[in-house]
Amino acid sequence: MIRKRGVDLADEKNLTEEQKSEEINDTAEKAEQADVQSVETTESEEQTEQAEQAQLTELEKKLDETEDKYLRAQAEIANMQTRYKKEQERLLKYQGQSIAKAILPAVDNLQRALQIEVDDENSKQLKKGVEMVANDIQNALSSNDVVQMDALNQKFDPKFHQAVKTVPVEKGQESDTVVQVYQEGYMLKDRVLRPAMVVVAQ
Repeated sequence: MIRKRGVDLADEKNLTEEQKSEEINDTAEKAEQADVQSVETTESEEQTEQAEQAQLTELEKKLDETEDKYLRAQAEIANMQTRYKKEQERLLKYQGQSIAKAILPAVDNLQRALQIEVDDENSKQLKKGVEMVANDIQNALSSNDVVQMDALNQKFDPKFHQAVKTVPVEKGQESDTVVQVYQEGYMLKDRVLRPAMVVVAQ
């Protein structure tokens, strides 16, 4: 009976050690599984993070492109407004150009009429009336920034003068100087409305 008890105790001891061994193995397996799961989870998180980072990079790229397009469009609108404003200013600046050009031949004819010498009283009165008309037209032109150019005895400049004839240089004259004006030239502000037709000494 005692021997049987001892055997039972021994069996129990062996059983307990086996249970402990199994528990240790179970724990180790669980730990290993946990490590595997942890590694898998980490890899999954890294992949998710990489995907999110790639998506974020793509969104940032699209945002930069959109911002660039917006800035370019804004700059183009600003340029268009500037061009429109300059064009409007230019049109306003030279708005009287057409009518001034149309009036200049009449001014030329009045100036030619004033160069005619008259003797009798009636002709003098008529010439006086023509002179008044010519002065009024000149004043109207001047008030609209149309002014006659001073060409006589000036250095010939193709921007302002149109040479219709050349003559030899005489005593007291300089070469390339305007010595006679056939038709007066006019300026509209800083623009040549009509160049002066001149004779140049060479």
